[in-house]
Amino acid sequence: MADDPVVFNHVGLCVTDLERARTFYEQALGFRYWWELEAPDQPSSVLLQLPLPVGLKAVYLVRDGLVLELLRYDPARVRPGTERSMAEPGLTHLSLSVSDMGGALEQVVAHGGRVVEQTDIKAAIMVRDPDGQLIELTTSDWRAALPPAPA
Repeated sequence: MADDPVVFNHVGLCVTDLERARTFYEQALGFRYWWELEAPDQPSSVLLQLPLPVGLKAVYLVRDGLVLELLRYDPARVRPGTERSMAEPGLTHLSLSVSDMGGALEQVVAHGGRVVEQTDIKAAIMVRDPDGQLIELTTSDWRAALPPAPA
């Protein structure tokens, strides 16, 4: 087992409205639908450490090899999120490069997201999805200036 490589699987994102989130990530940010599942309650309860009923439906979207798992739980279970600071431990944001920043920002707003105007540094800007998840958009020029990724 120690010789097995570690392979990226997915990033999970809890959402309040699965269809709204799917539309946002597909239409505004170019993700593509892959598959979905209605997770059985008992093993989900054990794995996720949530009491029954869990009521989990997951939709998997893909972009550039990144698998984004949108998680919708029983509505009685979901609490409104708070805007986290970038300095809090844990995952802070998703980051995507775009070729047309103005067009991307228009799509974000058109599909229920919000542009965090005060973060605009021209090479990058923060936006929030309909549930408030922070997403950093960078220009393609910024990405092209990065050193080569390791093989």
